[in-house]
Amino acid sequence: MEIKKVLVVGGGTMGGGIAQLCSQQGLDVTVSDISQELADKTKSKIDRGLARRVEKGKISEDDKNAILARIKTAGDLSPAAEADLIIESVIENLEVKKKVFAELDSLARPGVIILTNTTSLSISDIAEASGRPELVCQMHFFNPPVIMKLVEIMPGKKTAPETIRLAEQFAELLGKDPVVCKNEAPAGIVSRALGQLLNEATWMIEAGVAEPSDIDKAMKLGANHPMGPLQLIDLIGLDVHRAKMQTLRRVLDDPRYQHPGLIDKMIDEGRLGKKTGRGFYEYEK
Repeated sequence: MEIKKVLVVGGGTMGGGIAQLCSQQGLDVTVSDISQELADKTKSKIDRGLARRVEKGKISEDDKNAILARIKTAGDLSPAAEADLIIESVIENLEVKKKVFAELDSLARPGVIILTNTTSLSISDIAEASGRPELVCQMHFFNPPVIMKLVEIMPGKKTAPETIRLAEQFAELLGKDPVVCKNEAPAGIVSRALGQLLNEATWMIEAGVAEPSDIDKAMKLGANHPMGPLQLIDLIGLDVHRAKMQTLRRVLDDPRYQHPGLIDKMIDEGRLGKKTGRGFYEYEK
């Protein structure tokens, strides 16, 4: 598989991180968003992050400039026509993703695979909208994509085995260590197992068992977790966590995935976590 040009659709936290990762591996990458302004903001954020790495002596100024030079931006999906591989990372909304995949299918060359970074939505439903379901699978990166080694790969009902093999090869090209789910399953491995832990930590807050800092400290020191569950929810985003749990609750019809009411209350108050400056903890904006 020869991949030289990659299109990343969606310039949020995950999309921007995936784009930076691709560029760091020497690939030409375009970040596409719903407007040129938003796509440019994504590149500016990547620039600031790389500048901090230069200040810390982790990369050189020349490395930073080379990474940025390989990243282009677009306010539409037209770069799909030249892409060797496409990664979708837009909002976790099925109808939005289906619309994006339908347009990508009309623009991308025959044989180009389209990967979705979804964590909980139906890969098969997304793939059907593309007209090339055999060339679509999940490639789920973890936050931050530049650092986290794991990538989860999952087929839809019509995904060709060759597509899965190519997705594995691409993950390894990016320096990742992929795992492959045998069949389509809501939320894959990590999100499904982790969701209940994050819910339970929130239930304990709601029941007044302990403060967030003590729950996180206990899990880090007692279970050897690198980050506490409530810190992790703040990093993921309370709204993103809730969306995953709502999907699991509905699709699996299992009360174990019911999220606590405290999550709803915090979201209504705008406390979405680190991205808004306040969740279970407060952050400098």
